[in-house]
Amino acid sequence: MKNIILIGFMGSGKSTIGRKLSEKYGLKHIDTDWYIEKEQNMKISDIFSKKGEEYFRNLETECIKKLIDRYKDNIVVSVGGGLPVKDVNRKLLHTLGTVVYLKAEVSTLENRLSGDNKRPLLKGGDLHGKIISLMEKRQAIYEQTSDLIVKTDGLQCIDVVKIIKEEIDNENIGN
Repeated sequence: MKNIILIGFMGSGKSTIGRKLSEKYGLKHIDTDWYIEKEQNMKISDIFSKKGEEYFRNLETECIKKLIDRYKDNIVVSVGGGLPVKDVNRKLLHTLGTVVYLKAEVSTLENRLSGDNKRPLLKGGDLHGKIISLMEKRQAIYEQTSDLIVKTDGLQCIDVVKIIKEEIDNENIGN
């Protein structure tokens, strides 16, 4: 199976769905945020605060390049919500595999993200406003980058996993 790359906003379920996809179909799962944290020996929030967002975005690009060199198939990659914003990353994602956008409504994201204090771009109050602002910048990019869009609102993880697998198999997406 060709690699599956999960993109979407923070809280859309990329990491959880990535783990479930990998477990169900015997694929390796890589989360780019976790990969970067391990490689840098530093939490994402610390990278943002100490080295800045641009530095972090460059780490994301390097991470995707490394994955392209190492994995030709049979992995699921969950990427950070901002990774597809850089044009070079969008091209690299398509080189890596089939890109699936996990789409969720603002209300769903707000419910999932309330109380989360680990995400640097959401710190400082007005969660709803920050989600709206970032989604205005990112949603079209997510849609244009994806080979497949799966709406996750109201679905259980296993349902999203089945939809992704069925769509990829039935439509021969990415092959």
